[in-house]
Amino acid sequence: MAEAETRVKARFPAIGKISPDFFDEVIYPRLGSKRKEVIVGPQHGFDCGVVKTGDGQVMAITTDPIFIVPEYGFEQAAWFAWHILASDVTTCGFPPSYVVADFNLPMSMTEEEFATIWKVFHRESARYGAAVIGGHTARYAGTDYPMVGGATFMATGPEDRYLHQGMAKPGDVVIITKGAAIEATGIFACAFADVIRDKLGEDILKKGQDLFFKMSTVDDALAAVEIGVRDEGVTAMHDATECGVIGGCFEIAQASGTGIAIDKEKIVVLPEVRAICDHFGMDPLISISEGTLLICVKEAKAAELVSHLASKGISAEAIGQLLPKDEGFWISETGKRRTLEHPVVDPFWAAMGRAMS
Repeated sequence: MAEAETRVKARFPAIGKISPDFFDEVIYPRLGSKRKEVIVGPQHGFDCGVVKTGDGQVMAITTDPIFIVPEYGFEQAAWFAWHILASDVTTCGFPPSYVVADFNLPMSMTEEEFATIWKVFHRESARYGAAVIGGHTARYAGTDYPMVGGATFMATGPEDRYLHQGMAKPGDVVIITKGAAIEATGIFACAFADVIRDKLGEDILKKGQDLFFKMSTVDDALAAVEIGVRDEGVTAMHDATECGVIGGCFEIAQASGTGIAIDKEKIVVLPEVRAICDHFGMDPLISISEGTLLICVKEAKAAELVSHLASKGISAEAIGQLLPKDEGFWISETGKRRTLEHPVVDPFWAAMGRAMS
């Protein structure tokens, strides 16, 4: 007898990551077996799972597509692909320890192109102390750029020092690094250089392209935890990927079971970011921003954190504070406040589609 079709109320967004409603309805109730060593399982807005490994140690684990855009140049594209994954896992407060990479390559990829990609994966892994412990590599018909497989990154450390997005508390200050729409700007500046040069000028183009190698939060996260963690400093970190700074702020408050108040005017939007986002029709505050780290920190340590990051060459700004849950989600501008809502759909994808066509 044929199985009855599973009925689903929640819908996919038009493009990009699934919605919180779809996650809650379809994925979250069906997570296989329950195991006592799992401390943090899959949850919307969480960058990593965490499991106990024994002797007071834990392992944080994340997975994501391997995202290769040939137009960046294979060395640059591979750097970005590695750092997308490492940025997620380092939000736990530990550097990456292990890498498993699954490359499902398009038939058009040459041996030399893949060798360049792998050279970068090896170099960045060695730089941060991560060992490649497994994987799969093959070319297949029907695959294409930019999603050429997926990878899992793992980080290990003491059980009393790991972080996750649910650890933030009311009163914690919310700090962001670098500013909004770093990734959206860096990608558009590399992918549509001629258009930007013609419409916005050489200076905006160069500054936009300079953001490419800021599309990582690995160094931000590892520097942040140097001032202390949990009750001694940083309580939670989250990289502002899809739906940008606004989406990330919503997710970290939701994950931690708190309210939040954000001052829109304190969110840094660099001139080159504003110009490029405006030209391509993206709101920088809700556009994809790998490279922007959201950090929740005890109020007494907020100024020290901003100063410490500055000493490492990382710009940072306090943009708000977590509230008791019953005080709600708010964003203010020119003294007026409105409800903070999750954007759900990132404008980057539609803008990229328009630009490509």
